[in-house]
Amino acid sequence: MKILNIIYRRKATFWAYFLVFLVLTLLISCEDFVDIEVPKTELVGSAVFNDAQTAEAALIGIYSQMTESYGGFANSKTTLLAGLYADEFENYNTSTSQIEFFENALNPNNNDVLNLWREPYAYIYQSNSIIEGVRDAQDIAQINKNQLMGEAYFIRAFCHFYLVNYFGDIPYITTKNYLENAIAPRLPIPDIYNHIIDDLKMAISLLNESYPSNGHVRPNKYVAEALLARVFLYNKDWVNAEAMATRVIEASEYQLEPDVDRVFLTDSREAIWQLYPVINNLNTVEGFSFILNGVPNNVALRSESLGVFEDGDVRRSSWINSINSGLGAYYYPFKYKVKSNSTRTEYYMVLRLAEQYLIRAESRAHLDHVDGALEDINRIRNRAGLENESGASTEMVLAAVFKERQRELFAEWGHRWFDLKRTNMADEALSLLKEGWQSSDTLFPIPQSEIQNNPNMNQNPGY
Repeated sequence: MKILNIIYRRKATFWAYFLVFLVLTLLISCEDFVDIEVPKTELVGSAVFNDAQTAEAALIGIYSQMTESYGGFANSKTTLLAGLYADEFENYNTSTSQIEFFENALNPNNNDVLNLWREPYAYIYQSNSIIEGVRDAQDIAQINKNQLMGEAYFIRAFCHFYLVNYFGDIPYITTKNYLENAIAPRLPIPDIYNHIIDDLKMAISLLNESYPSNGHVRPNKYVAEALLARVFLYNKDWVNAEAMATRVIEASEYQLEPDVDRVFLTDSREAIWQLYPVINNLNTVEGFSFILNGVPNNVALRSESLGVFEDGDVRRSSWINSINSGLGAYYYPFKYKVKSNSTRTEYYMVLRLAEQYLIRAESRAHLDHVDGALEDINRIRNRAGLENESGASTEMVLAAVFKERQRELFAEWGHRWFDLKRTNMADEALSLLKEGWQSSDTLFPIPQSEIQNNPNMNQNPGY
């Protein structure tokens, strides 16, 4: 209890509390991970890593936590809140927190904003504990160390990627030292991305091409490469974005599913990385919360989301469904088709091959490789039952890419919101749609508790 008393006395931020309160939980007993009994009372610290089995349990515990909470950062909240903040969802929820997202009027005390900050940093802290513990462990074979550390570096990069896109300048946390973390300053966005790139390159150097699990629920080398391709794209590094996406596309492990109804299944050949759902009787939280049985009490799709599809687009007919309650028709995302069922036929898709084609298409367009860009766009269009796109200029091809991204990636992990931000189109798209919209709304506020607890933390403009 000595360390607990130290933490309380110093009134450190949540990172300090993680050292004590983050307990390993592994609720997954399926064969898709490993059959390991997790030490329920052990901290994520060096004492856990006496052997490869306990270290692996610590790592898998992170994936379990990502999907064990209903509506966590990595379990539907990014899709939901970013979709509300942009132009994908109409809000029917009466909670103040969700109304603020829909109206782009966030308060630094918003609970969902706090969770979008707190949860990724929780996983980052645990990843750092694994990296430090496994690196120094004497009784873990190097081949096992590489896999475990590679996954931890990936998780750390993945979480920082979403944090920087939510909040802009953020602390980049690379240690489990809670005293350092409690006063960590915000770093500029370019520095954050450089750290993310370094972590993903480290992950790539450590991971194998094969998955360490049945299914695609634990990262391999291609998972890290897929995220790195996206990071290069966001950084306008078109050459490296094209090259990295090509490496994933050419991997024999993946191919576009000809039938769009198979894309989000457990055995999808398009899946690069999926999260295994651990909540009883649920496949995915998105399926449970988005599929409507009557008048919505949470969200439904906005008309702006419906109007982007061309006639004959099978994504419109297969990935969007509706219900007529007598008060009119309400439309909802239908990518996940199971609302509640103990038999898991769908895993939660995080990274998939279609995005890599669109990353490569956008990069090629910027590199004036118009024919190659169109080839990639048309792979996505043809799969959707549409004829080839044609374009004579870079501008025309880029416009086609953004339209396909809006259609293909709607209601998925905040892609629409992040695309509006990174292309500087948020003002144009949302100023007429959202009353009170202002340019500073492109960043979420830093949670007020962080401002109060960390003397080196300052607030974003507009809050």
